[in-house]
Parts: sequence; structure tokens; C-alpha cells
Amino acid sequence: MPETKIPAATTLVIGAGELGLAVLSGLLEQNPQGASSISVLLRPPADASGAQVARQLRDKGFRIVHGDLATETVNGLATIFAPFGTVICCTGFVGGPGTQRKITEAVLQAGVERYVPWQFGVDYDVVGRGSGQEVFDEQTDVRDMLRGQSATQWVIVSTGMFTSFLFEPAFGLVDLERARIHALGSWDNRLTVTTSDDIGRLTAAILAHEPRIRNEVVYVAGDTFSYTQLADMVEGRLGRHVERILWDMDRLRSDVASHPSDGMRKYRLAFARDSGVAWDKDRAFNAVQGIEVIDVPAWLNKWEAA
Repeated sequence: MPETKIPAATTLVIGAGELGLAVLSGLLEQNPQGASSISVLLRPPADASGAQVARQLRDKGFRIVHGDLATETVNGLATIFAPFGTVICCTGFVGGPGTQRKITEAVLQAGVERYVPWQFGVDYDVVGRGSGQEVFDEQTDVRDMLRGQSATQWVIVSTGMFTSFLFEPAFGLVDLERARIHALGSWDNRLTVTTSDDIGRLTAAILAHEPRIRNEVVYVAGDTFSYTQLADMVEGRLGRHVERILWDMDRLRSDVASHPSDGMRKYRLAFARDSGVAWDKDRAFNAVQGIEVIDVPAWLNKWEAA
């Protein structure tokens, strides 16, 4: 814990990875002078790289709180969380099974006024349990925990897939170098995607919204499309034929059965759905509020220019 006293009504951002940094940037966009009221929970630095991240955040005016989500007890985390009015969890599944339940239990025990859990993904109410990806089941548990109490307000931001993950080579959906698209389950299945930068901006805007948003799932969307539309967009940007390959449900289930510890194969199966992983972008928070975001064609333009 930092030695200086934490002022009232402050915000704690858990993690400073891709999303954490985007949320910090979004919070400052909402309140350019507000860095001193924002703390960032980081693991104690184990090397020069970790120390450099902490130093860079301090240089921007943020306060640093040290704690290890993996080794800290619920009571220990609750002690860390207790001084803060808002906690935003930007550390996802890297902490291993049970981490999100543990963080949520600590937030509730600490009596935090408002909590934004790591739910930056699909609509877990629709997906439910048994999707093929165990961490999705845990997200449903977190929702049950939040809805089963009334002391802590919560806001869930449903974003769809991170746009960067859509183009992640290891995931295998889009191969820009080889001009190849894989569809999950059906060419008519749809996906919603949002960039991490936009998620950060929109999360900050949702928290700043008046009247205050309480105990709601808020949907945002950078873009929503079918796999056929995705292939058409990539083909139009590349200016050449794109190979289109369907991974049907039998193939996806067989892949998971043959490689039960392969997280990527589990994600492919979990996203091979006709519901819960996409919503109409014109009804999303950003569209209703008139906030511009990066869609897939714009992302491809940036990729091509890089």
C-alpha cells in the first residue's frame, strides 16, 4: 500500500496491460486533471520491466498500489480495495481459474461503492454455462454474485471480442498475410468486436454518464458482422481473393476433445454461436451517445498503414 493517505472517492484500476492502460487513458480523457485520484494495482515488480511500468505510471500522476492477485487472500485484497469508491478490474483470465470470483468476493467484502468487473467480452447471460470455455462459466458466477447483493453497485461493459484478438494469428480466424478467413460454426454466425482503446474510452464515458448507470449490463460495439461480411471486408481491403474455410461444430468439438488443454481451441468453440457473441451496433451505448469508434474497415486501414 502507498504510504500517502488515499483521498476519498478515488478509483482503483486493477492491472496495466492492454486494457488497463486504455481505461486509464479513457479516465483521463474524461477528467484531464484527475490522475492523482486514480490508483493502479500492480504486482510487486519482479524485474526492471515491471519497475519501469510503475515508474511510467507514476510519472503520469497515477498512484501505485502493489498486490498479487494470485497469492493474496480474499481478506488481503479486501483490505487493498476498501479505501476506493470505484474498482475497475482490467485483469482478465491470465490469473487462472477462480481469480475473478476471488476479486469479486473481495470487492463485496470491502464494501466498494461501485465495481466494474472483468466482463469485457460476450453476453454471459445468453451464453450461460457449458459453452466449452471454463472461464466463461466463471463469468456467469461473477454475475450471480453481484446480483445476489445490493450494497455494491456494479456496471458490466459487454464489448464482444477485442478487435486485436480477431486478427490474432494464433486464434486463426483472420490470416491477413495468407488472405484466409475461417468461420466458426456457420458463415451466418455474427461477432461483435471493439478495440481496447475504444473500450477504455467507453468504459470511462459509461462511468461518467448522468444519470448514473447502476446495476446494468451496457453493450458497446466497434463493429458487428457475419463471417461472410468479414471475409468481404478483408477481401475488399486486400484487393484480392480471400480463401474462405468453415470450421463446423463437429470439427471444433473434435479439436477440443483432441487437445483438452488448448485454450485457443476452446475459445473457437465458445465463440461458434448464433447468439450471445454479437448484438446490433446501432443499439450500442456508443451509437446511442454518438461516440465514434473504430470499426473493422478502419482497423484494416490502420493495419495497412502500419
